[in-house]
Amino acid sequence: MGQRVTVALGGRSYDVTVGSGLLDTLGEEAKGLALGKGCAVISDTNVARLHGERAMESLRGARFEPVAITVPAGEKSKSLEQAGWICDRMIEARLDRKGWVAALGGGVVGDLAGFVAAIYYRGIPVVQAPTTVMAQVDSSIGGKTGVNTRNAKNLIGAFHQPRLVLADVETLKTLPPREFNEGFAEVIKHGAIRDRTLLDAVENLDRENLADLIRRNVEIKARIVAADEEEKIGERALLNFGHTIGHAIEAAAGYGRLLHGEAISLGLVAACRISVQKAGLDPEEARRITALLERFDLPVRLPDGIPMAAILSALEADKKFEEGAIRFVVCPRLGEAVVSKDVTAKDIAAAIESMA
Repeated sequence: MGQRVTVALGGRSYDVTVGSGLLDTLGEEAKGLALGKGCAVISDTNVARLHGERAMESLRGARFEPVAITVPAGEKSKSLEQAGWICDRMIEARLDRKGWVAALGGGVVGDLAGFVAAIYYRGIPVVQAPTTVMAQVDSSIGGKTGVNTRNAKNLIGAFHQPRLVLADVETLKTLPPREFNEGFAEVIKHGAIRDRTLLDAVENLDRENLADLIRRNVEIKARIVAADEEEKIGERALLNFGHTIGHAIEAAAGYGRLLHGEAISLGLVAACRISVQKAGLDPEEARRITALLERFDLPVRLPDGIPMAAILSALEADKKFEEGAIRFVVCPRLGEAVVSKDVTAKDIAAAIESMA
């Protein structure tokens, strides 16, 4: 059932399965991984209400002993305080080092639950069951886990690869339009950096048949992760196209005002502008990216009330700065991306101001 894509990491390789009805197979799939009986199903208040019992029933049916742990929906739950609270609940449930975590939800839940799995008993297995476009095409794959600080995103975290990812596209039908649309910022990003034909698929999107589109994005992410798991040789850094500025805007706006994909949309617009100036991207190709973002009601103008000083301050804390130098991803043409050190703080500030 479903289409399988392997993230090839030697002895830590795992499958990402994309298809319909996969949440009902969670228990049987987990049983095939020889995991312990005790597990924590970590979710948020929105997803738990919609899909929590299905996941719990599937696990019980496979003779696991799951405990449900639910956090408030929203980016504010991605914190050290919330991670500690979850660990306390797992300790109370007597989960030991043979236990494991099922992350049921979008990017916030996946990052948070993955981080908890990375630190609990110094590391226990995690299975990702992403329920948003954003999580299915991007955040559930690759092992990046983490939480936010007050002024910066994902600075505290760990690489902790999942044992399995189950992307059930049926869960996408329950998303409100805003949460559905935000994921397409990452889809458009994948097309911009690696496969321009993906942009054609987005322009001709069949919302009733999303599995193939999700799979194509998973394949792009899987190949990049397999080539550069911990972002040491530069290949994985290409996934950061639009993220340097997007993360700074998200932090400066205050977590919760913009969805992650909405902030990344703004980052993509600014990164395209910089790519035109610094990498020779055709302005028509930059306008194509902006038009695609607008098709999904994603912002391409900076909302009022986000101070430039706060954005620039958040930029300085970004992980993509090395010894003060900016590693900025640019696209010379759609379908191709490179890391440049020729982009200055002045270039970035001008790109942000152009969206005001």
